[in-house]
Amino acid sequence: MTTFLFWCSVGAIASTIFASVFEWVLHRFVMHRPVGRFRYPFERHALVHHQIFKADHSYHLVNENDKHTIPMAWWNGPALVALSQLPFLALAFLLQKWGLLCGAALAFTAYYAVYEYLHWCMHLPRKRHVERSGIFFRLNGHHLLHHRYMHKNFNVVLPLADLLFGTFIPRSRVAFAQAQGPAVPNVQPA
Repeated sequence: MTTFLFWCSVGAIASTIFASVFEWVLHRFVMHRPVGRFRYPFERHALVHHQIFKADHSYHLVNENDKHTIPMAWWNGPALVALSQLPFLALAFLLQKWGLLCGAALAFTAYYAVYEYLHWCMHLPRKRHVERSGIFFRLNGHHLLHHRYMHKNFNVVLPLADLLFGTFIPRSRVAFAQAQGPAVPNVQPA
């Protein structure tokens, strides 16, 4: 049993790092540009979400009718979790360490749930407990800058891939009328 738990832990840690890269690749190459005839993610994200939610006052929900554009479609979670598990399934099969797959599945499911919850809180603030945390404050500024510069700051949960691939920016290059609020940092030029 301890070997299984060890491999669960390895899977969870590796999957969390992989999830940051997976989120970044998906966001940059699928949600911000059409992929052949597969245009759904691009249209829903870049053409709808980014047109409604900008880095100004509209970063927070203005029109209640637009609330449905904050989260991904209900079926995206299971599809993304299943897709992200393919390399871990292959590795678990090769190594015959099924704890690896279990840990990866749990971690990536949690990562996706955290993504959806944080993204919801960022665009629809309600003074929730999480919105008072320093981590949320920094991630919210990171995401706000993504809405200002759509080709920067692709990660929402763990900006590791943004750091690795050179798309991380901590502050705006130019002054702009940014969103305000208790959980929104000042991201104006230093």
